[in-house]
Amino acid sequence: MCDNRDKKEILSKSMLWWNPARTESWQQLGINLVIDRREGYYLYDMDGHRLIDAHLNGGTYNLGHRNPEVVAALKEGLEHYDIGNHHFPSIVRAQLAEELARATPEGLRYSIFGSGGGEAVDTALKCARNATSRKKVISIQGCYHGHTGLAVATGDKRFSRPFLSNGDEQEFVQVPFNDLEAMEAALAQCDAACVIMETIPATYGFPIPREGYLQQVREMCSKYGSLYIADEVQTGLMRTGELWGVDTYGVKPDILVTAKGLSGGIYPITAAVVSEKAGQWLLDNGSAHMSTFGGSELGCIVALKVLEICQRPETRENVLFVAGYLSQGLERIKALYPDFFVGIRQKGVIMGLEFKHPEGAKYVMRSLYDNGVWAIYSMLDPRVLQFKAGLLYSPELCDDLLTRMEAGIGQAQKQAFETPKYCLL
Repeated sequence: MCDNRDKKEILSKSMLWWNPARTESWQQLGINLVIDRREGYYLYDMDGHRLIDAHLNGGTYNLGHRNPEVVAALKEGLEHYDIGNHHFPSIVRAQLAEELARATPEGLRYSIFGSGGGEAVDTALKCARNATSRKKVISIQGCYHGHTGLAVATGDKRFSRPFLSNGDEQEFVQVPFNDLEAMEAALAQCDAACVIMETIPATYGFPIPREGYLQQVREMCSKYGSLYIADEVQTGLMRTGELWGVDTYGVKPDILVTAKGLSGGIYPITAAVVSEKAGQWLLDNGSAHMSTFGGSELGCIVALKVLEICQRPETRENVLFVAGYLSQGLERIKALYPDFFVGIRQKGVIMGLEFKHPEGAKYVMRSLYDNGVWAIYSMLDPRVLQFKAGLLYSPELCDDLLTRMEAGIGQAQKQAFETPKYCLL
């Protein structure tokens, strides 16, 4: 265990050599966190402060930190494999691609691997453009699909503007979530390569799709000759109680993107799983897109184990238990603070907690941190706390978490309304 002097040195080096603005912003928010030990669903600061992880880095740690089965799979893989060579067929890459074809919605066939979610989204967009011979991309206002070249242009201007990556407004079009009229108006021009959507937009605070919305967008895409890309980076891998969020809405996309949790939090790997139409270029020119680290063999081994764990009946049963148990507990807490804690957006263990204060979730994040819970406010809607339970939470952990949530939300309410000059960014 490092002492506080070492922690201060790390923070100083981060200011000097890593990311000054981000390091400083966390300090100003009172989040003095430098992660040291991590195990299961717990994080430990360098000074020993323990946190229940209820953010999971966007679902990267669905199965917990350093999941023993995933670690064991990687160690066994290291006896024989390295990252491999992306130019040639591979035993484990072929196995993972076959498993993804079986595990994803009907009609998806080829897996194109990457090492980051933004890279996988870029690949999906390129596939859509190739398949349709169109350039226009339709996305959702307030969305986030990554920081890479094409992906960042689909997202909120907060992410694209600093790098002059906004894109041509005729080429990258955004429409409001849950607005079918706006979506059809954008699609009806018959010039869109695709619609790309997070099944439940994470950075925007997990607003839930209205009844029939996703199905009708899927139908519109088919009607107007556009592909439907499901960004399942944060809603996939059993977080909704089914393997993919779109499964719960009866939607069959042309392309599905998975990342974060596919890595098990151990080895980076992502995939765009595409239909035959979207992957036609693979038959014509397999070298049109390449990624040296995409589909690394060690990553494939890890991903195969992650998929196997996620598809176990007992995992699904636990997700449904945790979702119901936490929902009941949070409803009870909401009743204690009805003037502050005003809503719960939920699909499985995906939750957005709404607070009646323009920056309420920032106050809650800080007070939860003090009470031993790590969860992050929604960057594009700071009234909402992103609350992401793990697939394998135990009943005991749920009870401990709810106790800390009750205390933290009560303290946040006082800070938000009784001390208006409390400094938050």
